[in-house]
Amino acid sequence: MFDWPLLSLLVWIPIAGGAALIALGDRYPDLVRPLALITALVCLLLSIVVYAGFDVGTAAMQFEEKAVWIEAFDIHYHLGVDGLSLPLIMLTALIGVMVVIGGWTITDRPHQYLAAFLMLQGLMVGMFGALDALLFYVFFEAMLVPMFLIIGIWGGPNRIYATIKFFLFTFFGSVFMLIALIWMYLQGGSFAIADLHAMPIALDAQIWIFLAFLIAFAVKVPMWPVHTWLPDAHVEAPTGGSVVLAAVMLKIGGYGLVRFSLPITPDAAAELDWLVIGMSLVAIAYIGFVALAQSDMKKLIAYSSISHMGFVTLGLFLAFAIQRHSGELTGAGLGISGAMVQMISHGFISGAMFLCVGVLYDRVHSREISSYGGVANTMPWFAMFAVLFFMSNSGLPGTSGFVGEFMVILAAFHANFWFAFVAATTLLLGAAYSLWLVKRVFYGEVANDQVAALKDITAREWIMLTTLAVFVLGVGIWPYPLIEMMEASIQNLVAHIVQSKIG
Repeated sequence: MFDWPLLSLLVWIPIAGGAALIALGDRYPDLVRPLALITALVCLLLSIVVYAGFDVGTAAMQFEEKAVWIEAFDIHYHLGVDGLSLPLIMLTALIGVMVVIGGWTITDRPHQYLAAFLMLQGLMVGMFGALDALLFYVFFEAMLVPMFLIIGIWGGPNRIYATIKFFLFTFFGSVFMLIALIWMYLQGGSFAIADLHAMPIALDAQIWIFLAFLIAFAVKVPMWPVHTWLPDAHVEAPTGGSVVLAAVMLKIGGYGLVRFSLPITPDAAAELDWLVIGMSLVAIAYIGFVALAQSDMKKLIAYSSISHMGFVTLGLFLAFAIQRHSGELTGAGLGISGAMVQMISHGFISGAMFLCVGVLYDRVHSREISSYGGVANTMPWFAMFAVLFFMSNSGLPGTSGFVGEFMVILAAFHANFWFAFVAATTLLLGAAYSLWLVKRVFYGEVANDQVAALKDITAREWIMLTTLAVFVLGVGIWPYPLIEMMEASIQNLVAHIVQSKIG
């Protein structure tokens, strides 16, 4: 089975499944949901097969597939995975199943709704697996289309504003990436990412390329100050859209920094690491205070995501500050490992929190914290799951939310005490806004008749929340399998970025 084109299957099966839903949905509406679920489950199974055959002891690309795509420009359909991309592909496949189960009750054109998510899943997997820069860019841009439709068609009252803002921000950033890729192709004659990693580039050119990549990927993370599109997109998106956006699409920015910015422009990254570290610390601390001021649950989680994703960008760029401070790289790999663990952990936690908000919204049709109170009295099982996820979001030891942030804070101590001090404020701020929400929504007396009439979670909701709870606790208690999967690739990345590429 390992000789099969497994990565191509992971890319094209969900896209083909989405096309089938669109073609058959009107004539066979009863087949829509089962077909979508089968497609998502097949993709999850294939991702597990890839993991089963993955060699954790090497940083080399595995499961490679390569075919000529545009011969005149030496552009290839080239896929492969390493320890940096495989965890994100598996996360994408898992979240795909959760979104299909979560969208089971959608009644407005369910075949088109589920088709958009399946196609989006295939495009995201393609982006994580792309080893040709132009192929990466095509998947990177194509992802905008299904998410644009998901928010624009099934979103809230201000969905048009949120959709256009989301599209313009992300499209604007990607234009700079395309310019950088074309310049490097004209200089080196190749779009292969491995060739771009080996390409010598003068420092001035590196700085411009680094800034172009930073604009593109900072919008995706999103980093402060280009984060303003995210709360609007989350508030207006349907539950499934918010889940995919927070759990997977935000990770594209971090992945882009790992795959492009650090290895292609290491000298520029060393020169400008202060910029990224500064933006990251502002996001961690300032946006944490902004989250405290929110009355809408989705907005609170959205701002929380921006703050927690600050740990990702901080961890990725600590290596240069550590080398300057101590003259060695002790802690550099720890920072990057922490950033990668944080990406995966945040995928589980943020997806789970948005699903929890969706559970409440389906029943009460309000996201305002003031609309609730005493939910634990009428939905005790649901409250158990929700409190677990919100506590994990605040970095509770024993949950996945603690592991990545703790690793990044430890690495920050090797670079600068004040980096670690500011980063550690998230443990206080995260606990503050998480407990603020939990206290007002779940505990106390039953606030109103709507809360009194609430029914506890269904079997379908049990499946979603239990699955994510297992991963949140599993990574929190035993993160070794995840760290082991990434370790060789991270050590290779650290060795790569400390070598000057000035040519």
